[in-house]
Amino acid sequence: MSTAFFHHPDCEAHDMGDDHPESPKRLRAIEDRLTQTGLMDKLLVTQAEEASRDEIRRAHPDKYIDQLEQMAPTKGRVMADPDTMMTAYSLRAARLAAGSGVQAVNQVLVNQARNAFCAIRPPGHHAERSRTMGFSFFNNVAIAALHALSFHHLERVAILDFDVHQGNGTIDIFHHDPRVLMCSSFQHPFYPYKHYHDMPDHVVNVMLKAGTDSKTYRQAITEGWLDALDRFKPQLILVSAGFDAHRLDPLADIELETEDYRWITDTITDVAKAHCRGRVVSMLEGGYNLQVLADGVEAHVRGLLAAGNASL
Repeated sequence: MSTAFFHHPDCEAHDMGDDHPESPKRLRAIEDRLTQTGLMDKLLVTQAEEASRDEIRRAHPDKYIDQLEQMAPTKGRVMADPDTMMTAYSLRAARLAAGSGVQAVNQVLVNQARNAFCAIRPPGHHAERSRTMGFSFFNNVAIAALHALSFHHLERVAILDFDVHQGNGTIDIFHHDPRVLMCSSFQHPFYPYKHYHDMPDHVVNVMLKAGTDSKTYRQAITEGWLDALDRFKPQLILVSAGFDAHRLDPLADIELETEDYRWITDTITDVAKAHCRGRVVSMLEGGYNLQVLADGVEAHVRGLLAAGNASL
């Protein structure tokens, strides 16, 4: 089995302006790189479909969904929060992003693919149950996890978030749900400045000081995540894959190299092989230097393909 790759051109239609770091160019950089390197030919390429309202409402209440629909402009842009703007195309893109995770979970759990990567936007891990934040409308990875738990009747799902910003929205949604082990590594103190005191046992925060280098990062992940994952024994691993902890990313101050993204991918797939038959679904979050983003996603996808025994 190979790696599934989910995308949709309408995810590029959501455009918050030329000066906004969360740009449609991010997806173009990823797809151009995977095409140029020949990796796209090794992937099971699938066009994303919109998540249904019922799938979204597992993570977000009807009132919140209604508010977003009422806010959506027919032209121009409106502010959903200080960092996040809506256009007439934003909710379509957000539903596609959420839907890609649902589809990827389905493919992986019925053995149509060993693992999957969803190259989608807007990102999702900052979206709380009833609040947009940090470029996010719907929490894509949370919707995927709840689909696995509710529709596929899994009992234990792990979410591993290696974005440089904490997955506050994912923690908000699963704070009282021990069926989900949420492991997040992030720069601290840093945006979003929450959910790091008195957390329940199923929330594992690995807090990284500004300037953290590769060696320190790898040690922190090894010590912070792996024992918790071995105890939890996930039946599926979901990944919030952010590539903004790289030393050249403009929005943070962690000093990772591209090789660290292959290392974290191999670490995740090794855990998946040990506990859940290699089943991993990864969803794009941050990463705002286009060259670095393309480099990081290439390393990540190569790791996923290698775990699925595809020839490279």
